[in-house]
Amino acid sequence: MAVAGVGVDLVEVARFTAMLARTPGVADRLFTAGEVATAGTGPAAAARLAARFAAKEALSKALGAPVGLHWHDAEVVTEPSGRPTLRVSGTVAAVAAALGVRRWHVSLSHDGGLATAVVVAET
Repeated sequence: MAVAGVGVDLVEVARFTAMLARTPGVADRLFTAGEVATAGTGPAAAARLAARFAAKEALSKALGAPVGLHWHDAEVVTEPSGRPTLRVSGTVAAVAAALGVRRWHVSLSHDGGLATAVVVAET
């Protein structure tokens, strides 16, 4: 197996939270119902969503930032162990298949007002 691409992204949580508040429906455009449910409610929910947004941006970078990817075609899911991973479909799955991507590695973190994600696409 080899690495097809690596992506990283950093999101300022306060800025992301303000964007969610001022733009009704943006969360529904960016995230699946499962991602919103996993983020939960309360003060930490925005940080968890910001980390998932960072993962989607990092995924795009790992694939070479192709035009035309759909936000819902990449879903950050949590395995029973608590490890995050990606479920891809549609536009994202097509690009990944063309690059020979067979496995994803994802790391999410949020602290100090920042959320970050690293995505490795493995062939």
